[in-house]
Amino acid sequence: MKKLIALVLALAMALSLVACSSSSSTTTDSSAANGDEVIYLTIWSPTDEAAVEAWWVEKLDEWNAANPNIQVSREAIDRSDSYAYDNKIATAVTSNDLPDIFYVDGPQVAYYAANGVTVPLDDYFTAEDLEDFLDSAVEQNTYDGQLYAIGATESSVAFFYNKDYLTECGVDVDDLDSRTIDNPITWSEMLEIAEKCTTDSYVGTHIIMDHGEGLPYALEPLYVSEGMDYISDDGTTAEGYVNSSEAVTTTAWLASLIANGYANIDPIDDEFLNGACATMLGGSWEVATLEESADFEWGVTYYPVSDDTGTAVSPCGDWAAAISKNCENVDAAGEFLQWLMNTENVATYAAAIAKPATRISAYDEEAMADYQEGARALFVEQLQTTASARPRSPSYSNFSSDYAEAMTNIFSDAASTGTVDEEYIQSELDRVSENFTENYNTYYAE
Repeated sequence: MKKLIALVLALAMALSLVACSSSSSTTTDSSAANGDEVIYLTIWSPTDEAAVEAWWVEKLDEWNAANPNIQVSREAIDRSDSYAYDNKIATAVTSNDLPDIFYVDGPQVAYYAANGVTVPLDDYFTAEDLEDFLDSAVEQNTYDGQLYAIGATESSVAFFYNKDYLTECGVDVDDLDSRTIDNPITWSEMLEIAEKCTTDSYVGTHIIMDHGEGLPYALEPLYVSEGMDYISDDGTTAEGYVNSSEAVTTTAWLASLIANGYANIDPIDDEFLNGACATMLGGSWEVATLEESADFEWGVTYYPVSDDTGTAVSPCGDWAAAISKNCENVDAAGEFLQWLMNTENVATYAAAIAKPATRISAYDEEAMADYQEGARALFVEQLQTTASARPRSPSYSNFSSDYAEAMTNIFSDAASTGTVDEEYIQSELDRVSENFTENYNTYYAE
């Protein structure tokens, strides 16, 4: 009952923004050439760049030609605003009109699984199959010991730097270029570089990706490196985690970048690309943009580590496919997902969307040749060695918005006062913890 109430309340908030819509679920007929029953499956996923849309057309044509008894179609959902896709799913949940397969962002896998919106995939991806997938991708898509989603791509974040400008500021660029996964830069080194490179024309670094999920996604490894994640491993509590002394230390260090003017609380668009900041914590997706558009020499090195521990941790996570509770032929959907996530398809999809692949074998494919060296190879190395999946809890979405709000408040205070107030930081993080506890205990605790 608690889970049902949680789902209804969460969906009610989303539904206030949209009108009801409908989709086609699994249907069958007997029009196959051999007289056997034909199963029709529908997929929902967000719209994407032309190369990705073309990939979907090619692959579905390939599958449908080879499998006349299981015909698959896709509806690309316009993401004209950041909530349109989730709102459409929310509408379909309440009307029991979900597609057979739909794509979900990594941190939401636990929410949909806990509320019975998706079904386990363990019958279709064995332990042997999953050994070829990055550990982080399997971890993110697993809830309560079962696999609930499977994806073709991953993401990561690392430390980018403008070589031209850093050289002018007296920073040893050769040292940054020579760093390895076993010798990443530390927080104090990042702070020193930011201080050296902050002028009237530049800020030293960029740490804010947005004021939503980008914040917990990009910054979580700093907390883990210091010794404490946001939420407990079992996803049931944030008390003593996000508001721990380690978390306050981590947050205070981040706030110091803002307080000292080394980073902007509201950076301009493409701040690094446009030459307004010297360094940035940026995503793996930035590589293609910089290769195409940057008019300066740039480099990238591994995600910074805590001076206290030296523990290397890096972000990860991306969209994955799940089978919905409304699917009338789960076995057919599972068979299709087995094919969709084979090595060749994962490699070509990852190449089309310009993201690292989840399957280790995909990097042997010609389509992923660009990931054998340089910046892309660095991100793959992080994903294979230091990636840490975000907390798997059905209350994560509530945590994410509360944490983003708290960090915005903390950064705003640091920017306006030019100081770091650890008591205020503690109070904000306590509030995040309390809200998480209330949500989890109200809707999910046994």
